[in-house]
Amino acid sequence: MGEKDVQRLLDMLYNTIDEAKNVAFSSDKCAINRDEALDLLDEIRAKLPLEVKKAQELIRARDEYIASAKKEVEKMLRQAELDAKTIVSESEILQQARAKSADIIRRAESRAQELTQVANSYTEDALRRTEEAIQAALDEVKESRIRFRAASAEKMQAQKEQLRGGNAENESVEN
Repeated sequence: MGEKDVQRLLDMLYNTIDEAKNVAFSSDKCAINRDEALDLLDEIRAKLPLEVKKAQELIRARDEYIASAKKEVEKMLRQAELDAKTIVSESEILQQARAKSADIIRRAESRAQELTQVANSYTEDALRRTEEAIQAALDEVKESRIRFRAASAEKMQAQKEQLRGGNAENESVEN
């Protein structure tokens, strides 16, 4: 839900900028509704901590999963040791018990390794997607700030020139 909300808000911000009217005499500068853009940025800013919290929850779930897998392995190891102790110490039966114990230990260690790899892979993927979403949002915000500053500076320059032009006309009328 959160990732889609952030993506939806970013799309809305993108569309606001994309659909903005061009500033006079400029094809790459536009005028946007400042309040609307700032509201969208505030919503994005509010949603991003949720994404980070979800990533932290994924890490916590992975750690719990690994701890559970380790407990399972320890239980299997204890059971293998109990099985090995209860087996009669005759040579053929003892060899079978050792082989079975080693096999159980090998399978338990293999299973623990698989569980750890799956948990790590899942968590890494979730964190990567979260990082990409956060980076995309940050890039959009930076781009919007640059465009806004450029449009604002251009407007200020035009107003200054307009004021200078008006002052020059007033001085020529007075003379």
